[in-house]
Amino acid sequence: MKFSSKIQRCELSPMRKFLPYELAAEAKGRKIYHLNIGQPDIETPKAFFDAVKNFQDPVLAYAAAPGVSEFLTAVQGYYANLGIHLEQSDIYATAGGSEALQMALTCILDEGDEILIPEPFYPNYNTFVSVTGGVIRPIPTTPEEGYRYADRARIEPLINEHTRAILVTNPGNPTGVVLSPEEMRLMADIAKEHGLFLISDEVYREFVYGGEPLASMAQFDDAAENVVVVDSISKRFSACGARVGILVSRNRELMAQALKICQGRLCAATLDQLGAAALYGVGSDYFSAVREEYHRRRDTCMEGLSQIPGVVCECPKGAFYLMAKLPVDDTDKFQTWLLEEFQDNGETVMFAPGEGFYGTPGKGRDEVRLAYILKQADLRRAMEVLAHGIEAYNSRKL
Repeated sequence: MKFSSKIQRCELSPMRKFLPYELAAEAKGRKIYHLNIGQPDIETPKAFFDAVKNFQDPVLAYAAAPGVSEFLTAVQGYYANLGIHLEQSDIYATAGGSEALQMALTCILDEGDEILIPEPFYPNYNTFVSVTGGVIRPIPTTPEEGYRYADRARIEPLINEHTRAILVTNPGNPTGVVLSPEEMRLMADIAKEHGLFLISDEVYREFVYGGEPLASMAQFDDAAENVVVVDSISKRFSACGARVGILVSRNRELMAQALKICQGRLCAATLDQLGAAALYGVGSDYFSAVREEYHRRRDTCMEGLSQIPGVVCECPKGAFYLMAKLPVDDTDKFQTWLLEEFQDNGETVMFAPGEGFYGTPGKGRDEVRLAYILKQADLRRAMEVLAHGIEAYNSRKL
């Protein structure tokens, strides 16, 4: 039997591919510090669970395809607090930010169409683009430049007759890059001038550590026809398992096309939407406390990395990830070795090897993404284990 060429172009997630090695290491009694997946350990606000428990309808019915009114109203209010006016028709509830992104790409890309994405990028973008038949054209960055990409001279030469969109993550996964207001304006201008969609994945919006005001590409009224925002409650409220996201755009034709997919998949989960609506009522104190906690974790991680000779890593400004260049030949092989052969007092560490975050073959082979989602004491120890692992790996007799 034959499988589609589109699915065969997709790769397994570099964050999850080491599960068999992980299970084998745990079977040996190893403790593993998990820095490979962005699963926060912050408690989900109680408001979500209370809303679900208080559901009294006798039938758990389909929600409306665009979303339940309570959820859409809550999202409207959230964006209004950012100074952005949205009609409810500008918002669709989705099964996580992933479905929102899939919807947008399905509406925009045909076979052979190109989308510009700064690399390194979230690896699942490759899956979502590939299943449309589209092609990623990477915008190159380097660790030494802090992975910054918002530069007209870097982007415009990549635009051609096949280009349909630019996709950015702000704040960035995996890099932690936060676009300045001037850089955001530049990206919107480039999209406008070239008649492109600008898809902005903003699921980490609250996680900025330099005192910057919360921002969205949706704030540019003059680029309303170009901008598509992907958002989610997963990371904002530490509710990854709820699978509630949103697709936001004031481009009426795009939303009309996306509605076909919304109706085809019937609805996002009714109860999850009601729980999500309650989350948007959580006060600003919650975000302040969570932001400060991640700020401390980031600093702990950076302190540990700074003591490892040969590491190249600029301090990330947002999200809860960092990309680092390690003094090893191949981080994929290094990760396998850490799980199969290495232990430091019975402990080892997991990260996501960098090559899977790149669209350019061969790039990122000596880089890793670390998710600083553990408590400070665990992060401090994880950095020690990583340092010992690098030293032992490079001292092997080959």
